[in-house]
Amino acid sequence: MATATILTLPLPSDLPGDGRRARSQTSRDKIVAAVLRLIEGGDLSPSAARVAEVAGVGLRSVFRHFDDMDTLYQEVSERVAAEVMPLLREEVIGTTWKERLLRIVERRTSIFERIHPFRLSASFKRFRSTFLTEEYRRTLDLEAATVEALLPEHILADHLSTRSIKVVLSFQNWHALRFEQDLSIEESRAVVTRLLGDVLSSLAD
Repeated sequence: MATATILTLPLPSDLPGDGRRARSQTSRDKIVAAVLRLIEGGDLSPSAARVAEVAGVGLRSVFRHFDDMDTLYQEVSERVAAEVMPLLREEVIGTTWKERLLRIVERRTSIFERIHPFRLSASFKRFRSTFLTEEYRRTLDLEAATVEALLPEHILADHLSTRSIKVVLSFQNWHALRFEQDLSIEESRAVVTRLLGDVLSSLAD
């Protein structure tokens, strides 16, 4: 399966509009799209000047629409979230909690594959950005919560087992498999499934 681009949702300027407000929104959207495009292309920390160049606007225009780079990153983050949140909220089907947990592997790893460059970019810049530091923590909390929601009480009470499951299903584990061990999506997904199956086999239903 090929990596899906994050640039799939309609921008506000794609919607009907008129006059100065529509032109302003178009410029703002071009700036956000430029950041998305640059990060997807491997520039994990694009400068304002580079963003302006790719967006086809003046450097002053970037800071006329966004107070600072943190404000721009916030809108980029919101756009990425709008792309993946519907996937996270999809109902997980399965007759047992173990079956449901195994079934989220494909969905979860597909999301990780989509957001990979943006997670790396946020991690790279978060130590210089209050917003990105807070966003990083919120993302980790959300990922943990989506796993915990599928676990029964007796497993949640077993902190070692819960943490083991979270590690197997973590973005960090996916990154290590895909980009440090250079495995394909299919190979990485098979490893995650095997590791998760091994953990679950030792746990009571």
